[in-house]
Amino acid sequence: MNTIPHWINGSPTPGSATTSQPVFNPATGQEQAQVVLGGAADVDTAVAAASKAFETWSDSSLTQRTQVMFAFRQLLVEHEEELGRIISAEHGKTVDDARGEITRGREVVEYACGLGDVLKGSFSDQVSRGIDVHNFRQPLGVVAGITPFNFPAMVPLWMHPIAIATGNTFILKPSERDPSAANFVAELYGRAGLPGGVFNVVHGGKDAVDAILTHPGIEAVSFVGSTPIAKYVHEQATSHGKRVQALGGAKNHAVVLPDADLEFAANHITAGAYGSAGERCMAVSVAVAVGEAADGLVEVLTSKAREITVGPGNAPGTDMGPLVTKAAQERVENAVANAATQGATVVVDGRGLKVEGHEEGFFTGPSLLDHVTTEMDAYKEELFGPVLAVIRAESLDQAIDLINANPYGNGTALFTASGEAARRFQRNVKVGMIGVNVPVPVPMSYYSFGGWKDSLIGDNPIHGPEGIRFYTRPKVVTTRWPQQAQPITAAFNFPTSN
Repeated sequence: MNTIPHWINGSPTPGSATTSQPVFNPATGQEQAQVVLGGAADVDTAVAAASKAFETWSDSSLTQRTQVMFAFRQLLVEHEEELGRIISAEHGKTVDDARGEITRGREVVEYACGLGDVLKGSFSDQVSRGIDVHNFRQPLGVVAGITPFNFPAMVPLWMHPIAIATGNTFILKPSERDPSAANFVAELYGRAGLPGGVFNVVHGGKDAVDAILTHPGIEAVSFVGSTPIAKYVHEQATSHGKRVQALGGAKNHAVVLPDADLEFAANHITAGAYGSAGERCMAVSVAVAVGEAADGLVEVLTSKAREITVGPGNAPGTDMGPLVTKAAQERVENAVANAATQGATVVVDGRGLKVEGHEEGFFTGPSLLDHVTTEMDAYKEELFGPVLAVIRAESLDQAIDLINANPYGNGTALFTASGEAARRFQRNVKVGMIGVNVPVPVPMSYYSFGGWKDSLIGDNPIHGPEGIRFYTRPKVVTTRWPQQAQPITAAFNFPTSN
């Protein structure tokens, strides 16, 4: 049985862990590895290594750092297939989907390769007689990331390339459900020339998380996960003097107006709802059908859902793989049953699906629920599975009010042919990321990712310009270089520009 170790100071190590946890193949339901579960001692070891590495890495040239990023980016390209299969084997998503998340993560590496322009400061000449002012940004020190199971490559890649390229050192605590991608990335960093201790991986559960949140040697924490845990992370880390990025859960709506191309809308909503078995914080989990669009949209969505091929993520032709754990499978299927009890119409029922040759896998098929109301659990809860709920609204304004009343505000989309409706929607909806005829509006790496309301705890989005600001702090320098022969008297009044 393979045991997955930590990665600290440039090499794998079992650390001081005395316990481990099974890592399953979701397609077979079989245990395929054990991952060590670290705690405070292992976090302390990683912090010590990262602190030592920070002394030299923070003083390295911007050219040296970007050269490492360029080399790391190339290695991600060369090993995309291998890393994709590692992700698929532990998460369950298709290899193509895994490769897609690597690509989106690699875009942040590419953004980090160009930080020379982004990190340029400013200079003001002669702000007062003989006095100039300039500013620049410096790294924080040791920073950490706590990341979820659903994107074991992409979400960490939204964090550590920017942190490292700006001169910080990084400790990653990935999900213990699919931990191997983190170690593989650590190996690639080493091959790219990153010094030992700059990027470290500590595996574990709550003990490791709590050690990160309270460790005095860690300056900032980035987190992506459920809203209750995001609130906990934000509260604990800020109370210990740390900066925090805390991204929480979501309930993403796709609104379809009567003037939309229903075939186009249904195609994209189906992909947005059932891709990666719905285990995405940006998944479309609610379709809001407006007016006369409702019946036609449900008809097309039904057809699309029934066409989805469910199977192992590494099998050719598979559209949707299994859920990550047996518990997740049971939770999703119970949610469908509960929706039916509460009055929803189960148009497509994915429960009880068995895949030939993989009968013990954690599979459930796509489910489509119609006539869902905002009082039903299927609407109120983040199901994190292949379940799409259809709510019917009378108007665009009613749809906007419905979205704004939801406690989450991560992503939303509008399908329409009307520019006026699109403009009204994007101005009035209280959501952080908006798509117009785009179902999953994840911004490019040079913009920042973050929702509103309970989808972002605090005010620090991730990657892009906000990521640069999060991992650095500014200095403003006021200078005077007087001529030696020129007498200058000091004034006791508050200095002015005179």
